[in-house]
Amino acid sequence: MAQVEATTERIIAADAETVFDALADYKEVRGKVLTGHFSEYEVREGGDGEGTLVHWKLQATSKRVRDCLLDVTEPTDGQLIEKDRNSTMVTTWTVTPAGEGRSKAVVSTVWNGAGGIGGFFEKTFAPKGLGRIYDELLQNLAAEVEK
Repeated sequence: MAQVEATTERIIAADAETVFDALADYKEVRGKVLTGHFSEYEVREGGDGEGTLVHWKLQATSKRVRDCLLDVTEPTDGQLIEKDRNSTMVTTWTVTPAGEGRSKAVVSTVWNGAGGIGGFFEKTFAPKGLGRIYDELLQNLAAEVEK
């Protein structure tokens, strides 16, 4: 099994604290900025960054649906980590200043991919597909905080 990684970033016209706070707000904001690839969104514990337990289903392709139950931690300022209890998937969100009133949001997801030919296709195509999903999510987040 090879590790698979997908990374996407976006410059957002809002300060880093505003962007991070919106991203960490699983009660109100996160559900609004998710794309149509996410369903059954539910905050089960917490709802504001560290200590949150959140559930969703992520439909990456017509045949590939991940049932995710994520523990959220904040190991450093400006960083959220979502670890899936149901798989090896770990998503790291990092928000840093990018000039006056701007920030850079980076999302990186890693997981242990399948072996064999299926693993080859997963490693080749999954990062691009997940990158498109997260690019749309970051676009939605930007629209939310740039109001």
